[in-house]
Amino acid sequence: MAEPDLKDADASAPCIVQIVPALDAGGVERTAVDVAIAVAKRGWRSILVTTGGRLEDEARAQDVEILRLNVASKNPITILANGFALASFLKSQNVSLVHARSRAPGWSALIACTRAGVPLITTYAGIHSADLPGKRLYNSIMARGERVIANSQYTADHVAAAHATPAERLRVIHRGIDLSAFDEGAMNPDRVDAMRAAWGARHDQRVVLLPGRLTRWKGQHVLIEAAAAMAKAGDTSSLFVLAGDEGSHSHYVGELDKAIAAAGLTGRVKRVGHITDMPAAYMAADVVLSTSVKPEAFGRIAVEAQAMGRPIIATDLGAARETVKRGETGFLVKAGDATALAQAIRAALALDPETRETMASAARGHAKSTFSVAAMCTATLALYDEILGRDPR
Repeated sequence: MAEPDLKDADASAPCIVQIVPALDAGGVERTAVDVAIAVAKRGWRSILVTTGGRLEDEARAQDVEILRLNVASKNPITILANGFALASFLKSQNVSLVHARSRAPGWSALIACTRAGVPLITTYAGIHSADLPGKRLYNSIMARGERVIANSQYTADHVAAAHATPAERLRVIHRGIDLSAFDEGAMNPDRVDAMRAAWGARHDQRVVLLPGRLTRWKGQHVLIEAAAAMAKAGDTSSLFVLAGDEGSHSHYVGELDKAIAAAGLTGRVKRVGHITDMPAAYMAADVVLSTSVKPEAFGRIAVEAQAMGRPIIATDLGAARETVKRGETGFLVKAGDATALAQAIRAALALDPETRETMASAARGHAKSTFSVAAMCTATLALYDEILGRDPR
């Protein structure tokens, strides 16, 4: 276990440890960093246990401590070893509470907290399949915290049904987004122009953006089918942008590239990799998509797009029914239905300016009132206070 970059701290202040596999560009990672920063700003010690990643420097810059440990491993021996190592760490650092955000590190956290006598909170942030022997047991760790945070009501309903978790242990805390970053009014037009130029979009070209990791359940293949249908119907100018990391899904990415070529869409459907400036990416798009073919436990793309006033089209599954108000802040379509998706894209692109602005205004209001980082962090810290028996500040 690598030594953490520990800081001098008030010994009387609570010490909160969050454990997350990596600190790259996923919703779980982003949420962990946001909460870690909020803990540090409160004057408490804030520690992230992780293998590291691109968000690590941001966390450190905000007085968050990092303990490097291979908690991304699903190897049972490593999980067990991590649990014993963490138990010693929790005792030596007088840790007050541990918050686990993923399954493999969650099991290590449970071992450590049991040995060290430290309370454990878990966040159930994804709907995991249980179709293999032992998978339901493996998944159950995320429902074993003294409190279980669900990132949507959809997730909470799943936890209650799948794990018989009683209502008094469940808390719904929606994932939050940074409204200072996702602010259409604060956007520098140069950032938008640079993004469109990087995509090779003409000044008058309409752009349809699908952000998300390149993996089958995110449904990029459905968009390619929809783009092909639109081309056959006469739309030969729209640009379709697939933004996201390839990760370990190279076989699926190869399928996407072949499908693009076979449909004659080379140059019109583009893979652009990971994007760091997502606010500019949303503003550079005319329509934003979330085409997941399986239910999203939350789905931050839909919320971020709404905060930026962009028309969002999401699949009618899972938490999208909470984050998108059908016909008011965006569109919901049947999952995996390329024809329905193509129809919705055409409808969104055809919105007249007045209707588009009415939808944008409703979308911005919905995102700001319900899905802010501030609200998420306030609710999470209040839960920490509850577990620790402290008066909320």
